[in-house]
Amino acid sequence: MAEERKRSRHTVSMEERERIRMGGVLEVLSFDEEGIMLETDCGLMMIKGTGIHMGKLDLDAGEVTIEGLFDSITYSDGTLGEKHSFLGKLFR
Repeated sequence: MAEERKRSRHTVSMEERERIRMGGVLEVLSFDEEGIMLETDCGLMMIKGTGIHMGKLDLDAGEVTIEGLFDSITYSDGTLGEKHSFLGKLFR
């Protein structure tokens, strides 16, 4: 029997465009100083900015804290097969 993870519903809390606390995160797909791509309970999410880093990551609980200066947050309802295409478009 596969181990089940405790999941929280998808929430996003931002403080001063410098810190994001998020719940309902399933997977971190891509990450660097200028952006992070996440799979959430509500679809694919891309956060862009500068000096981005993860302060806390707990995928078992579905929680992440991200710090930096954020410029944009974008969602996509794409399927898992469309992840690569979505990443390519956002990082152009």
